[in-house]
This record gives sequence, structure tokens and C-alpha cells, in this order.
Amino acid sequence: MNKSKRTQGLILVLVLCFSMIGVNSAMTPNEKTSLETATFGGGCFWCMEHAFDEVAGVVSTISGYMGGQVENPTYEAVSAGKTGHAEVVQVVYDTKIIRYADLLNVYWRNIDPTVHDRQFCDWGNQYRPEIFYHSGEQKELALASKLQLDQTKPFADPILTGISQASAFYPAEEYHQDFHHKNPVRYKVYRFSCGRDKRLKALWG
Repeated sequence: MNKSKRTQGLILVLVLCFSMIGVNSAMTPNEKTSLETATFGGGCFWCMEHAFDEVAGVVSTISGYMGGQVENPTYEAVSAGKTGHAEVVQVVYDTKIIRYADLLNVYWRNIDPTVHDRQFCDWGNQYRPEIFYHSGEQKELALASKLQLDQTKPFADPILTGISQASAFYPAEEYHQDFHHKNPVRYKVYRFSCGRDKRLKALWG
């Protein structure tokens, strides 16, 4: 084999190798694209985390803060209404199992959409019900879901829930995460005394 053919053969081998590397590297992102993120504000993040933890296709839930002006906010500052943030739950879900539209259905039936700056016994902008969309598709689905709900809702009051673009998300302190598992008695007492389930039943039946 002359030098020219050896060179051509080496080039062909390299091209094939790089092509395979490209195929393999492309497979990893494709495997991960089934996981997406959704963020919802619905008052107490303990309760919202609990609601989504029970949904098939939800991979993880994290309580946290979004929608404010202060970096790295603390629970004390947020709960005092000093940061502009809302208590939210950030949901990672598998699109092969559940759709964003299905998550919206779960969301609506776990909040009181007839109020603005409060939820149940918690008052203040930090407890506002709000959908934070992460893409144009999520925005369209959220708006369509709100419109459909407004046309079919089983109650007379208007829907005041906000829909906004997602901004920086700050996870809440560790003791807030999985609170319904870590402190089940305290969680149940809070939920009952806050009247959450009673109001949800009155709204949604």
C-alpha cells in the first residue's frame, strides 16, 4: 500500500471513529430530554410538595422561592414579605409518563384560584398562587388551562392566579424539604388548622 492510500485509509478510520463518538454523545442528551421542570406557587410549599409527590411520573419535588428581587432569600425574609418571592414547589417530571397539562390539573385542584395574595390561612404576596412557566410551550398550556378552567369551573368567583415566566429558583432550607414525611404530625395539624382541605372540597367537590 502506497503512502497516499495509507493516508486515505487513516482519514476514513478517523472519520468513522468521530462519527461514532458523535452518535454516542448524542444519545445521552436524548435520554435526558424526557425530564422537564415545572414550578408552581400555591401557598405553603409543604402542602404543594406533598400534592405532587403523590403523582406518577414526578421524579422529584423541591420547596423553594421564586419571583422576587433578593438573591439567596431566607425563609424568615420571604415569610415576612420582604423579598417579593413566592413560596413554590419545583417539580421535575418524566414526559414519557406525565404531561405538563396533567400537572396543571393537579395544580388547580390543590389551590384556591379565587384569591390573589393569599392561600387558605396564609396571607401575603409570598403565598400568592402563581404558575411559573419555563418555556413558550408551558406558557401556552398554562394560559389555555386557565381559560378552560374559567369556562368550566364549578364555582362562581373569578380566577385570579398569575402566570409568569420562571426566574431564579432558590431551594428552601433543608428542614422544609419533605416536611410532610419528616414531621407528619405537625404537618397534619397545620394543614387541618389552616382549613386547606375544607376549602378545596368546597371549591372542587
